Amino acid sequence: MPTDPPDVTAQLAQLGFRAGRDALAAFLTHAHKSRFGPTESIEALVALERRAREATNLASRTRAAYLGAFKPLDRFDWAHPRKIDRELVERLATLDFVGRGENVLLRGQSGVGKTMLAKNLGHAALLAGKTVRFTTLAAALADLLQQESLPAFERRLKRYTRPALLILDELGYLPCDSRAADILFNIISRRHEHRSTVISTNLAFKQWGTVFPGAACVVALVDRFAQHCHKVDIDADSWRDRHSFERDSPEKPATPPSRPTKKR
Repeated sequence: MPTDPPDVTAQLAQLGFRAGRDALAAFLTHAHKSRFGPTESIEALVALERRAREATNLASRTRAAYLGAFKPLDRFDWAHPRKIDRELVERLATLDFVGRGENVLLRGQSGVGKTMLAKNLGHAALLAGKTVRFTTLAAALADLLQQESLPAFERRLKRYTRPALLILDELGYLPCDSRAADILFNIISRRHEHRSTVISTNLAFKQWGTVFPGAACVVALVDRFAQHCHKVDIDADSWRDRHSFERDSPEKPATPPSRPTKKR
């Protein structure tokens, strides 16, 4: 007697299959109606399970990445910036730099699209099966600085050293002390030439010392990050400010037509 499909789906679930019971039941019904042979059935079942595992893995890595909402790259207004290397950005989106453990610097004033581009790189890495972590630099440093013991610090540090792609947003917007500089240097050093890091900032390398006043490691930090680094400079007015101005500007009242003067 043939095994009832719901019983088979339950047994597959007990074995650890990730495909949902509805998907498994639909597969079994299709395989039965199509008269699949043993080999064909197994191949199709393996393909179904592989797709389910890939989807589960992507969802898990997406949650861990903390990318949040963002506009896709195809909605970036390339005509808005006065200066941007579009060819370089599109090449970076192929993730060739991740395979080589190289870094990316996105530099420009606030509101020009640095975070959007960084998140798109992170999303592309997720789709390629990579692990990703997105955070502002301030949040990462605060997270690590509050660890009360060295073992706790080392465990938490793995959040920022293990991902294939780490994105540190907004370097330069808040001042940091020497201890914070040492922590960032630790992260960059451990990732150096092994895993890729993307940093967005409004500052040139020579100005990083103003973010970490008095820190002795700033020169070494810049040297390690910049050694294998693709630099994307964006010269533009703030996109948010421009559209906020257009949205908030009151409409000028229409000028009433002048009436002709009556002759007496």
